[in-house]
Parts: sequence; C-alpha cells; structure tokens
Amino acid sequence: MTVDVWAPKASRVRLRRPGAGDTEMTARADGWWSAELALGDAEEYGFVLDDGDDLRPDPRSRRQPSGVHAASAFFDPAAHTWLDHSWTGRQLAGGLIYELHVGTFTPEGTLDAAIDRFDHLLEIGVTHIELLPVNGFNGVHNWGYDGVLWYAVQEEYGGPAAYQRFVDAAHQAGLAVIQDVVYNHLGPSGNYLPEFGPYLREGSRNTWGDSVNLDEPAVRAFIVENALMWMRDYHVDGLRLDAVHALLDDGDRHILKELAEATDALSAHLGRPLTLIAESDMNDPTLILPREAGGYGLTAQWSDDYHHSVHVAVSGEKAGYYEDFATPEALVKTSTRGFFHDGTYSSFRERDHGHPIPADVPTWRLVTFAQDHDQIGNRAAGDRLSQTLSYGRLACAAVLNLFSPFTPMLFMGEEWGAGTPWQFFTSHPEPELGEATAKGRIAEFAKMGWDESAVPDPQDPQTFERSKLDWSEPGRGDHARMLALHRDLAALRRARPEATDPSFASVAASTPAEGVFRLDRGALSVLVNLSDRPAVQPVREDAVVLLATDAAGVSREADTATIAPESAAIVGPRLA
Repeated sequence: MTVDVWAPKASRVRLRRPGAGDTEMTARADGWWSAELALGDAEEYGFVLDDGDDLRPDPRSRRQPSGVHAASAFFDPAAHTWLDHSWTGRQLAGGLIYELHVGTFTPEGTLDAAIDRFDHLLEIGVTHIELLPVNGFNGVHNWGYDGVLWYAVQEEYGGPAAYQRFVDAAHQAGLAVIQDVVYNHLGPSGNYLPEFGPYLREGSRNTWGDSVNLDEPAVRAFIVENALMWMRDYHVDGLRLDAVHALLDDGDRHILKELAEATDALSAHLGRPLTLIAESDMNDPTLILPREAGGYGLTAQWSDDYHHSVHVAVSGEKAGYYEDFATPEALVKTSTRGFFHDGTYSSFRERDHGHPIPADVPTWRLVTFAQDHDQIGNRAAGDRLSQTLSYGRLACAAVLNLFSPFTPMLFMGEEWGAGTPWQFFTSHPEPELGEATAKGRIAEFAKMGWDESAVPDPQDPQTFERSKLDWSEPGRGDHARMLALHRDLAALRRARPEATDPSFASVAASTPAEGVFRLDRGALSVLVNLSDRPAVQPVREDAVVLLATDAAGVSREADTATIAPESAAIVGPRLA
C-alpha cells in the first residue's frame, strides 16, 4: 500500500512505526511524500519532519488511540460489514432534527451507549440525528469545536469503529445522521498541521483562531475530501457546516459551492439524498439558492433570527443581541420571511445586516430551533429555558418550535424540559491553556455584568458531569408531560400536510393582542397566548382543537377559540 502525506514545508520526511524503525519517504510533485509500506489494522505510525526526532500524527489520521499528540493508528473503513443495505436516505423536507453531544447524551458518553436511546428518539418523531463534532481534540471531554484532527473520531466516544456501528444502527432504525464539522479554524492544542504545510493563513484570524488558508488548493482538497469521507466511508447522510461566515474565501469558486458540487456528485453516485446545512451569521440566501440562480446550492441554513424572536417572546429577555427582537413584530417577520435582519439595521452589529429570502425558496431550507448547544452553552451558567420558565411558557416554546414553517430542531433533553444545564466545558491537559480558558470565560461575562461566581470553571470535571442528561427525568412530573407534548406535536406535524407545506405564501402571522401570537398555515391556526389574560381568537366554524398545551386552557364556541394565559392551541378542521 502507498502511504501519502502532504508536507511541502519539509525537506525530508520519514514514516515512523514505533518499535519498527523509520522509512524514508520519497518526494513527489506539489509537496506530496510517499512510501510503499503495508500497515496492519491498529498499527501505530506517524511522521518525522526534516532532521528532527519528534513524531507527528498523520494529518488525515482516522484514529488516535493515545490522543492527538501521539501516534496515529491505521484504520480501514472498508473492513466494516454494513447492514444498512436497504437504507435509501431521508430528505430534509418534513424532517425533525435532534442535536446531541455524544459525551453528555448518556451517562457513558459513548456512541455505542447512544444507540440504546434510539427508541426514545423515534417515539418523539425524530428523523435526523445531528452529532456535535466528534473529530480528534486534546483532552477527554470538550464540545468538539477545538478539534485538530478532522479525519479522526475521538477515542473516548469509541473511535471510528464505534462511529460506523452508530450510523449503521441509526439507518436500520430509520434515522438519518448529520455530522457537525468545523472547517473554519483548528483547536489550540495538538495542531501540528502548520509544520506540514500552509494550512493556515498567516496574519488572518477569526473569533476562534487563525483562519484556514483557502487560497491553497491542497487545503481546499483536504476539506472537500474530509466532507466526502464522512458521507462515503461512514455512510453519514449530511453535514452541518460550522460558522461558514468565518471561511475567508475570495476565489472565483467559493469553498461552499465546491463542497455542494462534490456532495451532489456523491449523492448521485450513491443514489440517496445528502444534506449540507450551513450555520451562518450572514443572513444571506445565496448559500441555499440553486447554483443555476447564482447560489451555492447548499441544502439549508440555520436561522438564528427565528431563535432570537422565540426566545424573547417566551422569556422576556432583551439584553445584548436580543434587543432588536423585543418588538412583537419580530416573531411575525421571522415566521413569514425567515430572517428578521434582511437588510435592516442591527443594533448589536451597529450596521445594516442581511438580505431578504426570495419568496419562492422552500421554507424547509431554514433550520430553526428554540434552543441549541450555542444558545444554552454560551450563556454564563449554561441554563436552559426549562430552568427559568414556567411549564406553560415552555410548552408555548415547544409549539413555536415544532410548528414553525421551517425545519425544526431539538437540543437533547429539550423534549422533556431537562433540568440539567449544558455548560461550557473543556479538559485541556496543559495547565496554562486551561487557566487561560477559565479566565477568559470569566472576563467575557464580567464585561456583560454577570456575577463571576455564576460562571462555572470549564476545566472543572464537575462542569462536564453537570451537563450530562438525567435519564430519570422523562418519566416523572412535568418532564413526562412535556415529553408527551413533544410526541403529540411531532405526530400532528406529520399528520397534517399544512404543517410541512414549503411555500412562504401559505404562511400568515400576526400579533392580534399584546402577548398573543397567531400563525395560520392553510386551514390550521396556531394560537399562542403569552399574556396574563385569556385570548379570544376567531377560527373557522368547522375547526376543532387538534392540540392544546393545557387541556383545560382552551374552549371553543361557534367561530372563536379562547386560549388561557401561558398556553397554546392548534385548531383546524379534521382531516376527511
């Protein structure tokens, strides 16, 4: 077999196998080096650059059994016997995404343990599991966004073999898998890529570190091949592309367009849909417009604006970037047009921001949510809505989430109103990096007026432990009630064609009274009362109450429905 590595900065490269000596590699064109050598399953190896003696892991390593600073281990993805032969994929339209972090989803924190919870996900109507990043990072627990080896699966989660078992089992259960990937920066520890070649753009930084050098064709190929690896070798159904606004690409063919073209080609070859979802702060529909119309051709993108409008409506919080969404019209606009800032002034950014979404774009191309890992974990204490809101307001948030015109997403535990926080946690082995991370976190929130004592130490192992779901909660009290509500909402969404109609023209929204929100989708009316008094709303005479967050909180008379405070109802005619 041929072992290759791109190392244009090196004048000499040796392939090292611990205990077996070094093999000189041969220089090829364009900075590539190669050696003919057969590696056995799990055999450890690495590269020694120039005349040094330090072993470096393979930039394309599939497995790091002893961490990101140690040797790589050979892993053959073709060795797995797949059992998902009948899997034909799932389109995103009509779907329900469930975002989870492997390390805190179960007590064990492994991919194999997560398989045991698939029945729970199926019972609430989930169609797509979205995994937070699983690529190799330094330490034993982390959100995953500090990854340095993009081709590896973190060993604590079970490594690449467990990942294959997870995807295989998901497909056999009827669940699609979307993998969150980070191509805009690398983590602070274990990043040896700059020793091999110009992976990073000198003198250019984004929020999280040095920018990735998208001017270099080999780096672009490194990204595209990584994306294809997940979908080809691990049978993943799509990718969530982290913070694409931080991808600095001034070329004629944007890296997102290149990724979309390669993904579409692989989809045609495999004969099943493959999905690319962008997390973007740009509010720019170019990402999801067809390439024939000058867009990049991605499948979907997140709309933080919808989250912000829901969050303000149910919580009343108006500080920071929530300030612009304090108007009741924010929820109306995001429900009917997707973005709130579509060329309007953003006080948080202190400039005009965004572009309007063309009316003929399908609504499902926006992924929306009431909570997600960022909007919880990047709060000072990592507190969920369930830790501050009443059951009634939390139930209203569930209705607004699952009956939005878009593709809804749940964050793990949200479906039962989890009482556990989801905090920012790290496990940097380097004391100086751990201390800097903790101090930086405290300083960040101190600037915003938070009490420093309310900010947990991300390096404290208890911060990680507190963030694990408590699976005893779903069976008791209001948790069980909230779980039943999510199941009923998802079932009703599947049963009613109006709920997944992709046309913006089919959506109408209004705020008929203070604290009252109304969403009409064809014959269905979603009525949400966040005020402190009953709300009377006109409805069709043939409408019945299809769902209510409080069975005693809604009453029907001839052509009206009365909704109790802090409750919601969905009304419409019965299906023939």
